[in-house]
Amino acid sequence: MAIHPVAETAEIPENTFKIVQVEGRSIGVYNVKGTYYAVHNYCPHQGAELCKGPVCGTTLDSAVFEYIYGREDEIVRCPWHGWEFDLKTGKSLFSDKVRVRSYPVVVQDGTIGVMLGSANAKGEKE
Repeated sequence: MAIHPVAETAEIPENTFKIVQVEGRSIGVYNVKGTYYAVHNYCPHQGAELCKGPVCGTTLDSAVFEYIYGREDEIVRCPWHGWEFDLKTGKSLFSDKVRVRSYPVVVQDGTIGVMLGSANAKGEKE
């Protein structure tokens, strides 16, 4: 897996993001409460630029007629149709079968890097 430097930590303060281009892919790099995450800037529903949608929280499990709001700044909502995705995992909030691609992020000496590529079971690049 190759690490691609995309920004300095000062460029993406806490609870903000930056859209970057890596090997022809548009990727949103998010600073969620001090930890960096990266997701593909493409909604699997109809191809909207997902990272142009609002970053928000969501309601949590609660009793009937009780609404508990949480996970502030951990959810991105598609600007076209409102599909919501967890920035930490790429999983959708509405189905176990729908997700947006997420990428590992590495921070070294103030530089944020996004990891692309995959390795097979033998550790060989595919």
